Amino acid sequence: MLNQSGVLLIAISCPISDPMVERMDHMNAAGPCTRWLLAIVWVMCTANCGLAQHRVFVTSDRMTLGTERLRSASVRIGDIDRDGDLDVVVANGRHWPQQNELVINQGRAKFSIIRRLGEDQRTSYACEFADFDGDGDLDIASGNDMAKGQIFLNDGSGLFRLHGEYGDVSSLRSLLAHDIDQDGDIDLIATCRGRPNRIYVNDGEADFNSGPSFGRNTDSTIDVAAGDLNGDGHMDLVLANRDHQPNEILFGDAELQFSRSVPFGIGDEPSRAVAVADLNTDGHLDWVVANIGRANQVFFGDGAGGVAGSAEFGASDSQTYALAIADMNNDEVLDIVVGNLNQPGSVFFRREHEMNFDEVPFGEASASYGLDVGDLDGEGYVDIVVANSDDMNRIFLNRPSQ
Repeated sequence: MLNQSGVLLIAISCPISDPMVERMDHMNAAGPCTRWLLAIVWVMCTANCGLAQHRVFVTSDRMTLGTERLRSASVRIGDIDRDGDLDVVVANGRHWPQQNELVINQGRAKFSIIRRLGEDQRTSYACEFADFDGDGDLDIASGNDMAKGQIFLNDGSGLFRLHGEYGDVSSLRSLLAHDIDQDGDIDLIATCRGRPNRIYVNDGEADFNSGPSFGRNTDSTIDVAAGDLNGDGHMDLVLANRDHQPNEILFGDAELQFSRSVPFGIGDEPSRAVAVADLNTDGHLDWVVANIGRANQVFFGDGAGGVAGSAEFGASDSQTYALAIADMNNDEVLDIVVGNLNQPGSVFFRREHEMNFDEVPFGEASASYGLDVGDLDGEGYVDIVVANSDDMNRIFLNRPSQ
């Protein structure tokens, strides 16, 4: 087996009568040789023999979320019925009204039940799981293009009722469930293409009041991530902007004003998704940006709201629409999962102590607008579910390569 230093340990059984053991006994003044000798072989790992090559992501005709080819834009994973396995909610429609769906895991990634979420069909771009009313189970927020968003409350068994609507009629593109005001309940952060982005503040009972806008009113913001990037105790926002507008960090304060901003990147990359995590384990949050028509990027935070360095990954003409950050091979190092437009998806395994990645593609070329990750089959590794537009939504199970 490989240890954490890349050393291959091989146990060799040596009977006492073996001549080699007898010779070693003769040479060993301290006592007899043990029955087991440990041979240590140093393995110089390269991109072709790293841990990344020990995982693949498999699908089949049975590993789909139904058989319809809907215009799916977002997918989220969570245990809605508290039975110990992970279920899925899918936001469908984009610009055309379609039915949002719940797909129930019957155990070991057997998704054999589909339920409608809500009575009407809407132009949904986003969905989020969170406990919005504080009763201990997962509720759902949906976000729609040119239609109001909706809040669905869980009765604890995975059955949902419409609680109410929130927000204005706008060109919503993404939702982030996050306690942005740090008062103990989960708020909503909505991005809108070409219209004001907005925070919706939870009153603790799943009623959302319209809060401040953020960014410029005409920004084409497609995604947002939140975290304290400068260590002042307030949540900051990282914006992924499209239409050749600069990506930005907006620094938060106690009033949620986000009046101070800093651009990052080269200024004209059309970006589609963003996520934050401490990728290089230096104690500071970093952020990953998914780009259209150029390589994706990692920006390393310096802990004060600035950029200490950056790296690119993926093809120079990437068409990445979705991403997630997770440890995909249980090596305690965070990896990056991307979903692409008209390109296969990929998992980028980060090499330990490096910022180089080994790429493992999965699936076929499709229009992958959203993805999420979680252990769907209970085998201890993180799996992938992908929301495709005009194609079936797929599950990819994490398996050893041999």
